[in-house]
Amino acid sequence: MLEAQSMTMISRRDLLIGAGAGLIGAPAILRAQQLFTAFPFRLGIASGDPSHDGFVIWTRLCPDPFDEHGGMPTAPVDVDWVVYEDEAMRRVAQKGVERAWPELGHSIHVEISGLQPDRPYWYRFMVGREKTVLGRTRTMPLPGKPLAHIRFGVAGCQHYEDGYFTAFDHLSREDVAFVWHYGDYIYEDRARQVNYGRDGSPRVHVRDHVGTDCYTIGDYRRRYAQYKMDPDLQSAHLAAPWFTTFDDHEVVDNWTATTSPYQSRPELAAIRRAAAMQAYYEHMPLRRSSMPTGGSMQLYRRAQFGDLLKAHFLDTRQYRSAQPCTGSFEPICAGVADPRPTVLGDAQEAWLREGLSAKDSHWNLIAQQVMMMPLDRRTGAGPAELRNMDSWGGYDAARERLLGSLDGLGNIVVMTGDEHQNFAGELRRDAGRGKAVAVELVTTSISSGGNQWIKPEAARYIKAANPFLRYSSDRRGYVLCDVTPTRWQASFRGVDQITARGGAISTLATATIEHGRPALRIS
Repeated sequence: MLEAQSMTMISRRDLLIGAGAGLIGAPAILRAQQLFTAFPFRLGIASGDPSHDGFVIWTRLCPDPFDEHGGMPTAPVDVDWVVYEDEAMRRVAQKGVERAWPELGHSIHVEISGLQPDRPYWYRFMVGREKTVLGRTRTMPLPGKPLAHIRFGVAGCQHYEDGYFTAFDHLSREDVAFVWHYGDYIYEDRARQVNYGRDGSPRVHVRDHVGTDCYTIGDYRRRYAQYKMDPDLQSAHLAAPWFTTFDDHEVVDNWTATTSPYQSRPELAAIRRAAAMQAYYEHMPLRRSSMPTGGSMQLYRRAQFGDLLKAHFLDTRQYRSAQPCTGSFEPICAGVADPRPTVLGDAQEAWLREGLSAKDSHWNLIAQQVMMMPLDRRTGAGPAELRNMDSWGGYDAARERLLGSLDGLGNIVVMTGDEHQNFAGELRRDAGRGKAVAVELVTTSISSGGNQWIKPEAARYIKAANPFLRYSSDRRGYVLCDVTPTRWQASFRGVDQITARGGAISTLATATIEHGRPALRIS
């Protein structure tokens, strides 16, 4: 636990005797309330990074969500936490006190260990008489233990202004061991106020961001607070532990390593990135090993679920070379074939190869952010192939290196986000024309893109132009994966609309992968 003897400390005892001389003599229950101007747990609670014997539980004291400091005093505050073995809260598994520091926006990351494997737990936080709702989480199966089945959810890309987070409400009702959030938890731009499509056509305007473009720690804190107060997002966090990684909008659109499309001076881009990473850590249920230092943070990591599944959570932003061409949807330029650029960086590439070579699991999940298939993005007849240069489609050599390390394994499923659509296809060598070595499943957005769907004729053209692509659809939602030793089944779940509350969920399609065969069957 961090210590700072020179700082003024507000302990649980201080809360009970008053947070100032003017409160001395007031009833104890009143004195315990005077620290906060409003309910301090307005951003909800969450759990994450589960292991076989524990997990992280998170909250942030924030009675005034749109204040830079959350309406909190500039002093540490002690917070009680309890983990229960039962939903009725009769059997305490562990309890303790964690200090909420102003340097971290009064956020709390409690790393629990020593629990029983593969079972649910419940948890909550308290300050004085202020208490959170009860959250549900769980531990994972012991590494190496025979496991017949695991179910998990995949979600991301939740633009607050594009629509309601209805899909999160539905996801909260699914029985999953964990959720992997692939990124774009927030969007960093100012309030839109008027909504329209790329062609200038009007769109339904649902709700606005508070504040301007995010640059400072206060800007990012305010944006996370607004998203965190969404009831559907809170429900999804309450239901299961999450593994989280960021993509680009947690910092700025299309950033890579030290570069930003909107700032030509790397030293200034680094200032914005450092603020964004601190705010990301403050609002995610991450372990202390991921705490930012020097404007960077350790996010690629690995988790093992029995003998059934090994998950490799990648970071495709911090170590990536700048995008080739102009970094947008455009024809292939010479930079795409350059052998020097990287998506993962040398250290992460070597770490992934080592993890895949262990061969101690029936399946390997490569959980990452941007599409690996080199998709031709033309939606009609055109003179040249178009690619998204902010995906692996802009890095041919890096993709070929990775696919070469997957060749012959027969148990790789790559899961991706970013595209705001569902895609399922085979990962083939030689720019999509060669041998299939793995399968890629791309999960649509929670809300980004709104209710505007891709025209059917455009979807048909994309599928015809990309023979490795087996399925695509354009609805907001998430993916559920049911994994057994012999089969991986992914259900693409979509809502019918998100610009009004109450959208209905349905299964749009199901992709099935048989163990040992890098091929898809769609039903």
